[in-house]
Parts: sequence; C-alpha cells; structure tokens
Amino acid sequence: MPASSIPDEPIDLQFADVLREVHWPANKDELVDAAQSAGASNEVLAILDGMPEQDYQDVASVTRLIGSNYGPGVGA
Repeated sequence: MPASSIPDEPIDLQFADVLREVHWPANKDELVDAAQSAGASNEVLAILDGMPEQDYQDVASVTRLIGSNYGPGVGA
C-alpha cells in the first residue's frame, strides 16, 4: 500500500500501518519519525507525540496506551 493512502484510512488502520514498520523496542521519537515517514495524518502524529517519553517494547505496549487514552476502536 502506498504511503500516500495512509491519511485516508481510519485512525486505527493508520496506527497498524505505522507500528508494523517500527523496529522494536522504540522510544516515542522513533514512533513519531516512523509515522512521519509513513505519511500518517496529523491526528496520528499528535497522539504519538503526546505519549510519555519512554521505551516501548512492542506494538501491544503502544496500542494499550493509545486505546486507554483515546477510547474503543483505536489501537484495537
């Protein structure tokens, strides 16, 4: 899927596309960089940028945090 189509996807699919490309473990800055490289929407970039500064071990550690802060359907 071309990166240019990512901003048109539902937000949970954008996260899935971005997180699939990350090399784990990753810190917040690496997650934001991956999202920017993938062409994610400003909303996804803002959510990732608002996450705590820490190392994330895997996709599940990010999606748990995103889901708990942004409601059902995001990160599921």
